[in-house]
Amino acid sequence: MTSAAGLRAANDARFQGDVAPNDLEAWWLPFTANRAFKRNPRMIARAKDMHYYTPDGRAVLDGVAGLWCCNAGHNRASIVAAIQAQAAELDFSPAFQFGHAGGFTLASRLAAMAPGDLDHAFFCNSGSEAVDTALKIALAYWNVRGEGGRTRLIGRERGYHGVGFGGISVGGIVTNRKFFGTLLAGVDHLPHTYSREHQAFTMGEPDWGAHLADDLERIVTLHDASTIAAVIVEPMAGSTGVLPPPKGYLQRLRQICDRHGILLIFDEVICGFGRLGHAFAAERYGVVPDMITFAKAVNSGTVPMGGVLVSSRIYDAFMKGPERTIELFHGYTYSAHPLACAAALATLDVYRDEDLFGRAKRLEPLFAEALMSLRGLPNVLDIRTLGLVGAIDLASRPDAAGARAFEAMDRAFQDLGLMIRITGETIAVTPPLIISEDQIGELVDKLGRVIRAVA
Repeated sequence: MTSAAGLRAANDARFQGDVAPNDLEAWWLPFTANRAFKRNPRMIARAKDMHYYTPDGRAVLDGVAGLWCCNAGHNRASIVAAIQAQAAELDFSPAFQFGHAGGFTLASRLAAMAPGDLDHAFFCNSGSEAVDTALKIALAYWNVRGEGGRTRLIGRERGYHGVGFGGISVGGIVTNRKFFGTLLAGVDHLPHTYSREHQAFTMGEPDWGAHLADDLERIVTLHDASTIAAVIVEPMAGSTGVLPPPKGYLQRLRQICDRHGILLIFDEVICGFGRLGHAFAAERYGVVPDMITFAKAVNSGTVPMGGVLVSSRIYDAFMKGPERTIELFHGYTYSAHPLACAAALATLDVYRDEDLFGRAKRLEPLFAEALMSLRGLPNVLDIRTLGLVGAIDLASRPDAAGARAFEAMDRAFQDLGLMIRITGETIAVTPPLIISEDQIGELVDKLGRVIRAVA
């Protein structure tokens, strides 16, 4: 373990190429208990395949694919080579009024992978930007259609859609919302789909809960369909603690949206690119939304990238008027960045050549059974699995909500060489898709040890 004092002692080393920072104070880490971290830092120096490595060389099994990102594992040689070659050839190209081959090639590859008529890709740099882009496209679509009164956006309780103002407005995680004012006006929320009473210790999609989609009919009755632009949901709610969709739930949402002419957006920033055994969760559930947001695993987390896959119906609605007129006044400086595109194309090759989506599908039953073996350990209230994703809910300590899971996360890293993710009292595990059966056993064994340690 690298102490804060030891890191500060390396004051001049950073100017000599050393990996140690000279001080921990300057970086305000996101979604992190900064004071606790800086007293006892969890530092990472390098990564390869299924492992991170600390500055002192200790291996840490990556149980979270970085941050739901590194589905192909870490530092894959072909992806690294593609990034290096691209940097040497074309480091940056503006996406406003200009283009480059990588962006068009990647858009075509993604459109071919997507279900239905999701034939167009709009690129950005993160999941948060992808969500705000999709929401803006939805609002603009109704304007160009002559139905500008459709301005209302519908999210879901416990939903996570990034940290832009649009994303936190349609999102439903209270801590992400409460400090930032009234957010976007006219937003409503569907109920979340989780009930421990009806769904505890379910592998895959729970039987109970499809009827919760019908609450959209209540919202339509309250506001009138003519005011509603879009509904956005995660097929699997990830950041809130892994909530698989009930059987039939997403299909019912699609039917209700169709009945009232409402756009349906799937936020697949987490569950896209093999996490649920398919290129996109939409394919798993046989539902074609009007837009899909993506990011993270599109290039295995190597270079920031996100985007929105858009149906031809939506895209074509904008392609009117004089040809020299900008159709959508939206975009980012780094849209379709050449390095990000090169990384994504190389990553898609790895997914294809190693059949990693099929591998995730084949490993799903073994992964689920292994995690369910932890049922009955001290303070385990529920376990949920879907694809190569699992969540374990722990009981809170009296007057210390979140403390047990936080200690579990810290002990796993510092003592057991395992990286896990926590949300409240939920431990989430989402390993790279290259995980072996033996490594699944190692991951679950270490989870069991840390759960006992924090009992």
